[in-house]
Amino acid sequence: MAHLTQNPADKERFICLYPVYINSKKTLAEGRRIPAEKAVENPSCTEIRDVLTAAGMNVYMECVCVCVFVFQNKMHPREWNRDVQFRGRVRIQLKQEDGNFCQEKFSSRKDVMLYVAEMIPKLKTRTQKSGGGDTSSQQGEGGKKSKKKKK
Repeated sequence: MAHLTQNPADKERFICLYPVYINSKKTLAEGRRIPAEKAVENPSCTEIRDVLTAAGMNVYMECVCVCVFVFQNKMHPREWNRDVQFRGRVRIQLKQEDGNFCQEKFSSRKDVMLYVAEMIPKLKTRTQKSGGGDTSSQQGEGGKKSKKKKK
């Protein structure tokens, strides 16, 4: 019966945010909902949760959780990749019980998506990963360029 409630403070009434919504590697047909230039490459549920928790939002993750009693396997319907990295979703409380927004800067689902996509690249885990990832990608590109020159 919880799904029939009109109370915006109930967890079942929180909005859902799948990582595919803000993934720059996905097309609109594959589920991306914001412009590609504002999206972020391969976001995870954990990153989305961390950004929104830091912003003071009430969030919880629904992801692959193998516990004694619980096994949730939430995925976006258009996500063809079954890897654990692409599974899960985050639920976010936009409105309080009285109907007012929890935070004025988040007055719609799109506001939340754009904010998350802007903040994920600033996470420490992203800045550390990008430093190591850039050198390896540059080495790979360098190898490809030299092969092209030899032909």
